[in-house]
Amino acid sequence: MGSIGESTKGSPQPIRRRSLLAGLGAGAAVALAGGCARGDSTVALPGTTSLANDNATWDEGYTKAGRELKKLTGSSLRPLSNPNPTAYTQVTQISLQTTKATDLIKWGSGYNLKQLARTGQLSDLSAMWGAYERAGWVNKSLRDAMSYRGRVYGIPLYQSYYVLFYNTEVFRTHRLRPPETWEELLHNAEVLKKAGVTPFVATQSGNWPAYEWFQELISKVDPGFYTELIAGRAKYTDPQAVKAMHIWADFMRKGWMTAADFDQNNGPAALKTGKVGMFLHGSWQSQGLAAAGMKPGAGFDAFVLPPVDPGTPRSVITESGVLAVPKKAVSHKAAMDNAANWLNPAVQRVWTDFLQDGSANPATRPGNPVVAHLQQRARSEGWTQLPRYGESGPPNLIQGNTNDLGAFMTQAMSPEATLRSMAGRAAKEWAAWNKDES
Repeated sequence: MGSIGESTKGSPQPIRRRSLLAGLGAGAAVALAGGCARGDSTVALPGTTSLANDNATWDEGYTKAGRELKKLTGSSLRPLSNPNPTAYTQVTQISLQTTKATDLIKWGSGYNLKQLARTGQLSDLSAMWGAYERAGWVNKSLRDAMSYRGRVYGIPLYQSYYVLFYNTEVFRTHRLRPPETWEELLHNAEVLKKAGVTPFVATQSGNWPAYEWFQELISKVDPGFYTELIAGRAKYTDPQAVKAMHIWADFMRKGWMTAADFDQNNGPAALKTGKVGMFLHGSWQSQGLAAAGMKPGAGFDAFVLPPVDPGTPRSVITESGVLAVPKKAVSHKAAMDNAANWLNPAVQRVWTDFLQDGSANPATRPGNPVVAHLQQRARSEGWTQLPRYGESGPPNLIQGNTNDLGAFMTQAMSPEATLRSMAGRAAKEWAAWNKDES
């Protein structure tokens, strides 16, 4: 999750405790010794389970969801927030090896979780996942992103879609409608540009957003190719990727995208004032738009990017952070109980109302009408759900390729040079990952 809880801000390889403390400096070392997060330490407090996370703005939501959990398990949630993503990642990795591990941790799904599970420090949640599936409280397609070597190590924290938000009044003023075809999308961009409105938000500021348009365009050119690419079975220099990158380059050449250094935190305000027409981001950004004074379904709405070519199956990029339970959690049983009840509809209703986003529990309808409509449509029309690029490969590969995409956005690299660099890195990093797995 991005500006309000991004889960993939570069996940460093596990490192030794001594080098960690030397690299983090005194402040982070003190945080590690005292519980690695803002607020109370990880020492056991009856009736609570500690939750380490990297986003203090969610503390209120965790607390509200924790009240519902306490009715079911006898234990609430006590969020311990460390807003520095690098420090949070490193300190959490080290704390798992101590006797003072937090009861629950927020982490990234996919290869970020697989990398952490490799350490052997996470609890096996496979039986818990089976119970969720039997109850119909989890999307079965998410299992692989929560697993390593066939065992489940994470419970989905939320489920977001990547969408294009738009200001309903701006669309109404310019007689536009949410596009159902690629041609309609291009028409909208042309109309907005002529009216002095930048059609799309696109930025590499903060690093990770550089891959947002990459994942979107690749998947809308060919969702099957995207699946093969993130599995390491297709090449970044294949024709589908070249086509997507040239579409992106054309959008930039036409002035349809914001400057590469655009501050994405200003996206809600820019959308509200009509400076930009469409804002590609995770559906969790609904919370930020609402905070800017835009009402979902009235002030703003959203659509999923249509496929580039007619006949291409519709797809949507999804994102799911995870809750994991350290083996050495101070209150391990209480943590397992809370993880086993996290997807309970009573808990999810409170949690998703706070997030203004979607739940991984298909039985929970989001309170946000924009997200609810998109999820209902995706399910009824059988859209292909694809994992976010940030969790879909060895972390070193994703980080390096994200850097390349950022360079492309600043026009420091051509589409072809960018793809060649990404392809070379993919060959190296997949070989290293697979060697470690053998």
